[in-house]
Amino acid sequence: MNFHAIRAIYMFEMARTWRTLLQSIVSPVISTSLYFVVFGAAIGSRITDIDGVSYGAFIVPGLIMLSLLTQSISNASFGIFFPKFTGTIYELLSAPVSYVEIVISYVGAAATKSIILALIILATAGLFVPLEIAHPLWMITFLVLIAVTFSLFGFILGIWADGFEKLQLVPFLIVTPLIFLGGSFYSLDILPPFWQTVTLFNPVVYLISGFRWSFYGISDVGVGVSLSMTVLFLAVCLTAVWWIFKTGYRLKT
Repeated sequence: MNFHAIRAIYMFEMARTWRTLLQSIVSPVISTSLYFVVFGAAIGSRITDIDGVSYGAFIVPGLIMLSLLTQSISNASFGIFFPKFTGTIYELLSAPVSYVEIVISYVGAAATKSIILALIILATAGLFVPLEIAHPLWMITFLVLIAVTFSLFGFILGIWADGFEKLQLVPFLIVTPLIFLGGSFYSLDILPPFWQTVTLFNPVVYLISGFRWSFYGISDVGVGVSLSMTVLFLAVCLTAVWWIFKTGYRLKT
């Protein structure tokens, strides 16, 4: 394992975050604060609590998940897309660095940035609502697992995309709606039975449900199911990355 190469790529990607601090950190935190003002204050004044948890506190895991998923995908996809766009990807592929080390570097940097942002948002949420974390170790486990999984997904997206339009297509037109429809701001129990069944086909439901359970001990689906679905998606992403480097899909052409 070439740890020097991993560290070099990782530090390069992390340095890009500090150069774009306003876009990478400040903007998502401000957006999340606005969600608290709109949903927590305006809607929260009409909804007393959900399963014994105040509405403002109830939406915190969903808001963290909203930023975690979108930022993981964005960080990883842009990280690998720009070397493709500028042509420097060929220097990386010809260097004595294995594809495993390349993936660890880019995905590790993207996941690190997303986790830092999620923790900042968690601290920001504490300024608006009283928070409690019933299962802190499980919270960290879900946080890291989901960040790595969707950073891998973003890495795949960055390789697949051949233009900036495709790079934005999946996060904004597919992932973000799935997050909003996945129980970020409500419990599935308030939906009619038919729509509860339909919503269970949304994979993001399982991520948000498991993450919320780590905070308050309540969930829409079993925590074991949430963890299994997350691991399954991680395995699918790992398989896709292996196939991409094995075949050279959109890397060697």
